[in-house]
Amino acid sequence: MTDLTAFKISQRWPAKHPDRIQLYSFPTPNGVKVSIALEEMGLAYEAHRVTLTDADVKSPAYLSLNPNNKIPSIIDPNGPDGAPLALFESGAILIYLAEKSGTLIGNSASQRMEIIQWLMFQMGGIGPMFGQLGYFYKFAGSQIEDPRPRERYIAEAKRLLNVVEGALDGKDWIAGDYSIADIAIAPWLRALDIYGARETLGWAEHPRAVAYLERFLARPAVQVGLNTPPREG
Repeated sequence: MTDLTAFKISQRWPAKHPDRIQLYSFPTPNGVKVSIALEEMGLAYEAHRVTLTDADVKSPAYLSLNPNNKIPSIIDPNGPDGAPLALFESGAILIYLAEKSGTLIGNSASQRMEIIQWLMFQMGGIGPMFGQLGYFYKFAGSQIEDPRPRERYIAEAKRLLNVVEGALDGKDWIAGDYSIADIAIAPWLRALDIYGARETLGWAEHPRAVAYLERFLARPAVQVGLNTPPREG
């Protein structure tokens, strides 16, 4: 039996199945990347619900695993060097899991780099910019009277959405075959509906992106991953 007691986080969120990958997450666009990937790859895992409250993500237990106090994080009890491996940052986790499973990261070095390129596009562009759009368009920032922050992120979200639309020309998936790049990008496209921003961004005027998201959401593993761990629990 694998022993994870050396990880302080296991005191707050104990593992019932310590031989499985331990996922500490919440169903946000970043959080579901990892649960979807785990489902798609068929890797055995145990999900722990870590809410976005300070009581969870800023607790000493969680900070011991992720000093950046964000979800998701994982512990793989069967790490690559014969010892448990802890990881945070969703992009790094996706690359690690793809390499561990040998799936969803291409069949050649050039394919691998194209997939990682689009993954970085999401990490550096879509994620931060769409997240700020949500803040200033729907959440607390929407109460700010100065229109400039909202206008800035609307404009940038439109630009990024156009990049996605162009990249999908003649393709079902962003980098050719379905990959971790799609698992990173599509949940953020879905978030535009949660933010109530689709009409403002001209979502319907991007037919490739619309069909892309529909294909993504139709995948059984995606449907499971979108609700793992459950929002309420």
